[in-house]
Order: sequence, then structure tokens, then C-alpha cells
Amino acid sequence: MSLDATDRLILNHLQDGFPIGPSPYLKVAQDLGLSEDELLSRLQQMKEARVITRFGPFFDAEAMGGAFCLCAMAVPDGEFETVLTKVNARPEVAHNYERSHRLNMWFVLATESEHEIEAVAKSLERETGQRVLCFPKLREFFIGFRVAA
Repeated sequence: MSLDATDRLILNHLQDGFPIGPSPYLKVAQDLGLSEDELLSRLQQMKEARVITRFGPFFDAEAMGGAFCLCAMAVPDGEFETVLTKVNARPEVAHNYERSHRLNMWFVLATESEHEIEAVAKSLERETGQRVLCFPKLREFFIGFRVAA
């Protein structure tokens, strides 16, 4: 899928925030001079083409009383898809990325408590046969990440 000017406009606009209200997609569509149906259709097409892989909020687990932790695994190439399926099946896994180095699987665990992070990591080790390395946050940085489409 190649992005046209309207797709780029949508992606750039949505990175700046999303309205809270009874008809947020209608509000965004109106802001962009589109119909709500066109906006929704374009978002669906971009998701199906994997231009975007997720569209939704990121919750601050700690601010809500929970916990989260960045985790990594060194998964043998021949087992990657099997391990990926098991890891992604867990509701505590927020997102998962493949990397091209020894620690080739990185994901975030989000749980209701710090204690659960360790329990889920140990459970994933038992389920996959692979060690889960946990990298808890020591200090928070807000970098305002944005990608121009």
C-alpha cells in the first residue's frame, strides 16, 4: 500500500492526540475535512496493510496502580514463531518486537502489581523454555516520540 496525501494527513494528525467525547472519529474527520466513513475506511486499510499495527491508547500502568517492565528473550530462529505465539497469547503482553541481534524478542509486560511481573516472566519461561530477561524502569524520560508520515 502506498500512502497518499490524505493518509499522511491522517497519520500526522492522530499523533498529536485523539479527542475524548461521544463521537471522536467524527470530530477527527471534520477537523481533516473528511467524512467519518472515509476516515474509518482509511484507518482500516492502513491496519490491514500493516502500515499501522495498532491504533489505541497507551495506558500508564504505574499511574493506575499497576506495574510494567521491558523484557527480552534470545529465541533460536527455528523457535521464534512458536515462542512469539505463546508470548503474545498472554494478556499481560502490551507489545512485542523482533530485533536482529542476540536478544531478538522484546516485549512489555503490564500487570496489576510488581509481584505479577516476576510471576508472568517465570510462567513464560516455563511455557517457552526460554529465559526472560526483565529490565525494570529506573528513571522515566518523556521524549515526545513522533514520526512524520
